[in-house]
Amino acid sequence: MKNNEELQRRVTNAIKWEPLLSSSEIEVTVEDSIVSLLGVVDSYAKKIEAENAAKRVNGVRAVVQKIQVKLPDSWIKTNLEIAGQALNALKTNWSVPDEKIVIKVEDGWITLEGELPWNYQKEAAKNALNYLKGIRGVFNNIQIKPEIHDNIEQKDVENALNLSWSIDDTSIYVKVSGTTVVLTGTVNSWYQKEEAERIAWNTPDIRHINNDLSIDSICLIADE
Repeated sequence: MKNNEELQRRVTNAIKWEPLLSSSEIEVTVEDSIVSLLGVVDSYAKKIEAENAAKRVNGVRAVVQKIQVKLPDSWIKTNLEIAGQALNALKTNWSVPDEKIVIKVEDGWITLEGELPWNYQKEAAKNALNYLKGIRGVFNNIQIKPEIHDNIEQKDVENALNLSWSIDDTSIYVKVSGTTVVLTGTVNSWYQKEEAERIAWNTPDIRHINNDLSIDSICLIADE
């Protein structure tokens, strides 16, 4: 119970310090180190910022996203207008081969489809759209299909994790089978779990990643 209360306080403070957010907009509840975010915000960008802030807090094992987006009347756009904005955002982002991406818009929700050779391109495509005015959310259904299908070297993945300052790779174990990577071990936050996967995806020729990293909630006590 004490750990849950402490984690709730930390997540609430993390949200409060985000420039886009006001803690009065968002309610935080915690049970068994699983954080639930509730409330109403006026943009999808705020919803994403709140989720990311919660994930960065040590001890957060998972985030349940229940925040609703209620757009101001002046921000509401037609699906055609949103599609135009999205196409332009992808076209002007050098990291994204926009000709390989299909955009669908329904009721203000954007869906991305297609195949790309690199995961960073998939992430860049979604990130390019997160802050567009008038959207209610983004579904990223882009598939990763490397252009070359060589076997992956386990050492390459381990070296990439070792070079990152944002995670403690000493508790992360890598197993490679063909073009699939399996990550096991423990990290301190949901952010570190996602970051480890993001870094691993930067290794050439990966088709699949099984992220079995667990989050160590004991760090709540250790950090005091």
